[in-house]
Amino acid sequence: MAAGLRLGPLLRHVDREAGDAATVWVEADRPCTAEVRCEEGGAGGSSRTFHIEGHHYALVTVTGLRPGSETAYEVLLDGRRVWPLEDSRFPPSTIRTPSIPAAEVRVSFGSCRWTAPPAGERDPVGPDALDTLAAGLAADPTAVRPDVLILLGDQVYADETSKATRRWLAARRDLREPSPSSRLRSSRGDPIGAEVADYEEYTRLYYESWLDPEVRWLLSTVPSCMIFDDHDVIDDWNTSASWLAEMRATPWWRERVLSGLMSYWVYQHLGNLSPAELAADELYAAVRSTPDGTDALRRFSAQADADPACARWSYRRDFGRVRLLMVDTRAARVLDEGNRAMLHDAEAQWVHDQALEDPGSYDHLLIGTSLPWLLPPLIHDAEGWNAALCRGERGAQWERFGEDLRRRSDLEHWAAFPASFEWLTGLIEKAGSGPAAPATICVLSGDVHHAYVAEPTWLDGRVEAGPAARVLQLTCSPVHNRIPRSIRLGFRFGWSGTGRRLGRFLARHGRVDTPRIDWRKTSGPWFGNQLMTLTLRGRSAALRLDQARAKRGWSLVGNGGRSRGAGARLAAVLERDLTERQ
Repeated sequence: MAAGLRLGPLLRHVDREAGDAATVWVEADRPCTAEVRCEEGGAGGSSRTFHIEGHHYALVTVTGLRPGSETAYEVLLDGRRVWPLEDSRFPPSTIRTPSIPAAEVRVSFGSCRWTAPPAGERDPVGPDALDTLAAGLAADPTAVRPDVLILLGDQVYADETSKATRRWLAARRDLREPSPSSRLRSSRGDPIGAEVADYEEYTRLYYESWLDPEVRWLLSTVPSCMIFDDHDVIDDWNTSASWLAEMRATPWWRERVLSGLMSYWVYQHLGNLSPAELAADELYAAVRSTPDGTDALRRFSAQADADPACARWSYRRDFGRVRLLMVDTRAARVLDEGNRAMLHDAEAQWVHDQALEDPGSYDHLLIGTSLPWLLPPLIHDAEGWNAALCRGERGAQWERFGEDLRRRSDLEHWAAFPASFEWLTGLIEKAGSGPAAPATICVLSGDVHHAYVAEPTWLDGRVEAGPAARVLQLTCSPVHNRIPRSIRLGFRFGWSGTGRRLGRFLARHGRVDTPRIDWRKTSGPWFGNQLMTLTLRGRSAALRLDQARAKRGWSLVGNGGRSRGAGARLAAVLERDLTERQ
């Protein structure tokens, strides 16, 4: 039987330095040779699939591309064309390479995407911003598309599955009982039920998300960078040492976390790497050198879970004179209350070195971190206060209260790691100072299910100091999710003067040092399904925030098989020149 395309293609890495290479990821339904063949110039590439847990994948390096060109491509498995799909209603998938040097870089980003329900079903959280972006680009071939799409976490929700996935899980195992194979139970002692349990169930999440027709086409033609956040594994993943100890004491956690890391490596992490990084990656070589790479990947994932220093999920991408540092803020944590840190020493040193390497070689530094660096002041101070309680600053009773509050309220952002917050602040100041300073340093974040822009001020006594670069916190979330009204009010209150005063009261109670920066919200907050786009040209930077909104006269239910995104539009709610001070 001929090999078929199970998932993909995903256009992942496009070389922004030489402009002549790219990588394309695919999943096939059996072992085969995957080939990418371009229409023009003889560009292409092929790779034999590798095998993980009964699934077959290939990451094809495409060479021979011309800088500053766009070429349609097709995917073949064992010589038979499987992409584009025969009945596709979308334009051809293309690979666009930048001119050298690139005149402009457009970066779109966001996080937190529940899978949109199938066409014809009501969407309870409104139009999906990725679906809407895809529909707009597909309908207008002349539309300006992003040069890269940055997805900042929660690409899949392992702990909040859809109705369709719950039906699939129920056909696989009894959701009222622990799994016969691993006796899966939640930390509360209840059956784990409709949360995912193993690698096979993780693959179901990616199929449901990335087989969405609009998103599938979008990811086949716009390069993407990805990083995980907690829901890619489980809510509050690595929030504290006591949380982790409780998880490790359950019979189901080990399979859950190993399967989460394994599937993340296959579906997201590999595509973040350049062809040169792939060629030097020992795990990638080991997985491809054997008929079944499962054991090698499983050993690696077990080591990474036991000792975060054994793996590095952070990575760097350069887009001409734009440098992106994507920082792992989940698996790289140090959770010991006495030495609590967002990044272990080796990870922090790597980020430091990458940010400061070859100063003057980039005009814009983007730091991708799923969790915001600058939060509403009340929330920042509450997280610092909570961290102080949890390390025993106010005694054992407050310590127990603090741990319970931390878990219930998701108090785990940079502010909850005070030493790491100060470290990142210092690194940004250092990278943004001196004669070779970039024009902007932008921290790109998601997680908090709303969007805003915040700007810090460094103070030296009463004199404003700090870096020469313009520094901004750009937060955009969700792509497709919801936030309760009560939480919306809480975020708004967190920016208010009264909220600031309450935050300082909490900080004093926790004996928390005052940060050496102050910051204020200069745009937002906005609530809805949305994407931010940075347009970087020379030393200028422009920001746009688009929200997905249903078109007037359209219903999100029963649209006759038409594209879901066609019933919505992206409406600009913010357009700002970031080189101008607010």
